Amino acid sequence: MKPLLMAAALPSALARPLMRRLALVVSLTAAALPAAAQTAAPPSVPPPPNIVVFLVDDMGVMDTSVPFLTGRGGRPVRYPLNDYYRTPNMERLAARGIRFSNFMAMSVCSPSRISIMTGQNAARHRTTNWIDPAANNRDAQGPPDWNWRGLTKTAVTLPSLLRAAGYRTIHVGKAHFGPNDSEGADPLNLGFDVNVGGRAIGHPGSYFGRDAYGKGGTHAVPHLERYHGTETFLTDALTNEAEARVAVAVAERRPFFLNMAHYAVHAPFQSDSRYAAHYAASGKPVPAQAFATLVEGMDASLGRLLDHLDRLGVAGNTLVFFLGDNGSDAPLGHQHAVASAAPLRGKKGSHYEGGMRVPFIAAWARPDPANPHQRRLPIAVGAVQGQLASVCDLFPTILAAAGVAVPGGHVVDGARLDVRFGGRHDSARPDEFLMHFPHEHRTNYFTSFRRGDWKVVYHYIPSDVSGGSHYQLFNLARDPFESTDVSAAEPARLGEMMSALKSALERHGAQYPVGRDGRALTLVLPPPVTSPPRGGPAANWTRPSPPGR
Repeated sequence: MKPLLMAAALPSALARPLMRRLALVVSLTAAALPAAAQTAAPPSVPPPPNIVVFLVDDMGVMDTSVPFLTGRGGRPVRYPLNDYYRTPNMERLAARGIRFSNFMAMSVCSPSRISIMTGQNAARHRTTNWIDPAANNRDAQGPPDWNWRGLTKTAVTLPSLLRAAGYRTIHVGKAHFGPNDSEGADPLNLGFDVNVGGRAIGHPGSYFGRDAYGKGGTHAVPHLERYHGTETFLTDALTNEAEARVAVAVAERRPFFLNMAHYAVHAPFQSDSRYAAHYAASGKPVPAQAFATLVEGMDASLGRLLDHLDRLGVAGNTLVFFLGDNGSDAPLGHQHAVASAAPLRGKKGSHYEGGMRVPFIAAWARPDPANPHQRRLPIAVGAVQGQLASVCDLFPTILAAAGVAVPGGHVVDGARLDVRFGGRHDSARPDEFLMHFPHEHRTNYFTSFRRGDWKVVYHYIPSDVSGGSHYQLFNLARDPFESTDVSAAEPARLGEMMSALKSALERHGAQYPVGRDGRALTLVLPPPVTSPPRGGPAANWTRPSPPGR
């Protein structure tokens, strides 16, 4: 196997032709195997499907040339940001599968990543904030015993279950599952056979090989010493490593699970010079141009990986999930404005849709109607799914595709996406999403809850951001860009949505922020509405005054 691993030691310009030759070696090796080995299973039954989760850090739903947002009839609508970014390989993947226009993540990274690994909402697994590697970042009024330590060796995780079922489990890139010196800091403790680049950090010290990816600082990317002093961009180095590890799994005839978790497109916004000319005349700020080069470099990585699967002859048996881990962090404007994720409002860490809606594409790497796994899990080609889904849904969906059962006693908040992958309406599960953030960020101490067309936001500590109120209410069908808070005009609907939010928090065993006295800031529900007065539903309705901080 050593020659296969050697490819990852080379800069990308040299690695690609070598990997092509390695793919030929893999196919010749398979042809030379004894006949008994080649006929161990009936020809009509392929090995279990390979799984690729292609996870992009800080990529929101508008950070791409693929239009995800839809208009009348559920048809995609292009907006100016779709014409700014260049992601031809995302376009290629979307043409092979289905994209979701309402796919939700938590508003910051670690909660989403742990939700993918466990199938649990952050309100349940209690890693409700990003994990500071060095110190507990509970924040002044956050829950005192929130899960800063993240995942542990005993946690039920997606890679541990797949490994037990015979999968080769590969992590490449950002982990951020636990702080320094915790079990969760090393993906090898969580069920991965291979870890390249993953540790407690949430962003790289540098994207440049000439800077040794931050070596000597607090955010050095590990395991990439062979690229130090070269011009290899971090995204390419990680792609080289992923290609090599996948080639090993294919040569060993083992199904693989690849968690391809790029550090891109997280800050620092360091320009990838190969793509800089594409944005130089855009008129956008220099950091926003650098951000766009990170997006384009990430997209090139996706294209390389799809090509690699083709060369290895496994694309038809490989299921690919592409997504971001929270809303956009594009440096394009104020955190609560229509800017970074325009036309959506807000960005990473905020309570608006721009802070938690992410791109999601599900596709077989190469559609093949003859493949039994593809017949069992058909994915509509070139389709758009408008129903709600979230990061919690990947866990049960992937396990079902791999034929692996969820252990008894492990609570899963997500649900399988099989029906929705077919482009059909799934009435068997509610269109709901709970986003609980009892910490400080671009919006402090809030919970949002979506049900169908409605979204309610509860602010535990009212501020100017919430108009001095606990409540904001939006109808996303009439007002998809959250321009008008209708909580005062729709008191009955507000009461209904707040009751649903409260029930969801209780079902998940959520923790609450605390007041200055250290006691939990539990929900203040709006007063019940009996019969609305003739003058309109809000004519005699007043909000409860906020509790003391």
